[in-house]
Amino acid sequence: MLKTIVLTLTIIAAASCNDAKKQTPSEKVSEEKTELKKENDMNVLFVVTSHDKLGDTGKKTGFWVEEFANPYYTLRDKGATITIATPKGGAAPIDPSSDSPDAATEATKRFDKDAEAKAKIANTKKLSDVNPDDFDAVFYPGGHGPLWDLANDATSIALIEKFNSQKKPIAFVCHAPAALKGVKNTDGTPLVKGKKVTGFTNSEEAAVGLTDVVPFLVEDMLSKNGGIYSKKEDWAAYAIQDGNLITGQNPASSELVAEKLLESLK
Repeated sequence: MLKTIVLTLTIIAAASCNDAKKQTPSEKVSEEKTELKKENDMNVLFVVTSHDKLGDTGKKTGFWVEEFANPYYTLRDKGATITIATPKGGAAPIDPSSDSPDAATEATKRFDKDAEAKAKIANTKKLSDVNPDDFDAVFYPGGHGPLWDLANDATSIALIEKFNSQKKPIAFVCHAPAALKGVKNTDGTPLVKGKKVTGFTNSEEAAVGLTDVVPFLVEDMLSKNGGIYSKKEDWAAYAIQDGNLITGQNPASSELVAEKLLESLK
């Protein structure tokens, strides 16, 4: 009888140990899935211009495809959920110059074949219908369009101020820092005051022959508002981060901005 009881207890103990061993890998898999979900649980808002007229030139403008496409795929490929909004909603205008063979990159070629991304651009949300609390970060691609609409858009200004007050990443590339023109800190000072920033340079604007067409120069505006402006040579890739503020100099800088934004979201 005693031997039987001891044998029974031994079998039960062994079975329990085996169950415990089986649970350990399962628990690890569960933890890994949780960590993966957290890494991929990124909601990013892209704010794109609605403006398509290049001053009084009779030419069209809009957003620059590379500056949208590269960050879009950099973030999307890492699991981010991206929502696109414009001041007017509906179709966001593409700058024709950015859709030419000369401006093509791997990201723009991918966009050209991406029916889903094109559909999103053709059916953007209206910015006033967007709740900043639903997103972890905001990104503004450039193109000349933002100089006319996003620079003065009250909804956009309030949205950036809300993101900034929540210490969420706010990122801009090329002409998109124009959207910071009227943005303030809680104390009423310009958001860029005392911050390291960059954006499309005066010499780059002169090189494309639009110095006298645009309503203001991005470099001058950032400096006038107290930003600590820096740049590299024309058309070189350059991005800088100061706290939650990320800015890039030109189209070639879009990937650097996206990488800094992605790192900030981790």
